[in-house]
Amino acid sequence: MTAQNSTTPDGTTAPGAFPARISIVTLGVSDLDRSARFYEDLGWRRSTASSPEIVWFRTADSVLGLFPSDELAADAGVPATGEPSFRGVTLAVNLESPALVDAAMTTAVEAGAVLVKPPVATSWGGYSGYFEDPDGHLWELAHNPFFPFTEDGSLDLPQ
Repeated sequence: MTAQNSTTPDGTTAPGAFPARISIVTLGVSDLDRSARFYEDLGWRRSTASSPEIVWFRTADSVLGLFPSDELAADAGVPATGEPSFRGVTLAVNLESPALVDAAMTTAVEAGAVLVKPPVATSWGGYSGYFEDPDGHLWELAHNPFFPFTEDGSLDLPQ
């Protein structure tokens, strides 16, 4: 069963299927209040589903959670590793133009992000730069002219 046909006619996930979607990304953070303020300073709205233990933000097509790193490691049953380092993962926000990438990067830096790589024209025809959030999670801000947006703000990735 492929990702395209992993749902039943009534729209539910077919038994045994692994749907091709990312519902939630949870970031382990060292200071929940500081991290929540950072994302609020980006202009993201905290969900009323948030609690003193975890903070939620709705994005265009998924949910971002912030949870204390040591508790996240315990929940997953893995050892907490201490200070973050590059984990081979980046999170990305695609935007409609290079000017919007520049503006978003300015907002991120003003909110307390560390500028890792200023936005530049890329070899693949886009425009991209990177920042770290207060816990070292690496974010890319990009304009990809080959990936248009749908009306709801999600990427219209070609099949």
